[in-house]
Amino acid sequence: MNRRPRDGHTEWCGKDHRCGLGEHRSEEIFVDVAGRSRAVLVRVRTATGREHAEVRVRVALAPGELAARRQLVGLLGDLRQAVTRAAIAARPRPRRAA
Repeated sequence: MNRRPRDGHTEWCGKDHRCGLGEHRSEEIFVDVAGRSRAVLVRVRTATGREHAEVRVRVALAPGELAARRQLVGLLGDLRQAVTRAAIAARPRPRRAA
């Protein structure tokens, strides 16, 4: 569980201009493949206390239209799988009777 320090920020919060309007935002985490792609992940706690991950992805597309469309279809499929896997992991599981 994340303890909340006296200043109201979480332990992972960036504690600077990223926080505003009741939100707390972590520092950005980058995944780079030089010249090809970049992903940026930020953890966010909203004013209501709900936490989520914000992810931005940038991928260089092939110059040809057909190849670029194939890349996009593959990327969307992979993103759907990743988002689904993360959402399932976040679901509370019912306790089993002893």
